[in-house]
Amino acid sequence: MPKAIFQTIYKDLKLKIEAQKYEFQQFLPSENMLVETYGCSRNTVRRALAMLAEEGYVQSIHGIGVRVIYQQVQPTAFTIGGIESLKESAIRNGYEYSTEVVQFAEFVADKRINAKTGFAIGCELYYIQRVRYLDGKALIFDINTFLKSAVPGLTKEIAAHSIYDYIEETLGMSIVTSKRTMTVERVTEIDEKYLNLNDFNCLAVISSHTYNSDGEMFEYTQSRHRPDYFCFQDTATRKKV
Repeated sequence: MPKAIFQTIYKDLKLKIEAQKYEFQQFLPSENMLVETYGCSRNTVRRALAMLAEEGYVQSIHGIGVRVIYQQVQPTAFTIGGIESLKESAIRNGYEYSTEVVQFAEFVADKRINAKTGFAIGCELYYIQRVRYLDGKALIFDINTFLKSAVPGLTKEIAAHSIYDYIEETLGMSIVTSKRTMTVERVTEIDEKYLNLNDFNCLAVISSHTYNSDGEMFEYTQSRHRPDYFCFQDTATRKKV
């Protein structure tokens, strides 16, 4: 299923902002110029800009234009933002990346798995453990659980490349929402086995339940990050009551 035009425009502008082609506090080209550049409708451009605004990349100023408010963080940090694959996050952060799949299995959810992940008892799941390397350092340990009926045909080879690419480009499924919990947890034996921890005895941990456009939860993931290479970035807006 081809991506909507507004998503292509959103990604192109996002990459240009991250590359500082459009710098902090600079205004983007006008709507008319963007419409001409991308050969699309004004509404399509507005949808792309709305996505950038939701992620804290730009701010629309009525009667003036759209200003860039994205700022890069310190070079040592690996910034976590929206729903991204490691490939997308690494490119955005300027790191070389690779993935090692250390476990790939299938099983059926029981009461314990149901309580931990939210997947219904009896459903078939993929269970994957992956070590994530940034610039050659093992810095992230991902424990992924995917609903087999929602992500059919998943393999160890796909998991080593990009599961989200497979979901979106091959299966044509839209990834829409992820509910996240962030904690700081003590290092476990398995963390010590796979990660370059230096002297750290704790990790930043993101636990996420991710849903598709049908409202179906298809993924539960626990992502365990070495703290000196972790930065969570969010944009909050104050809503009038």
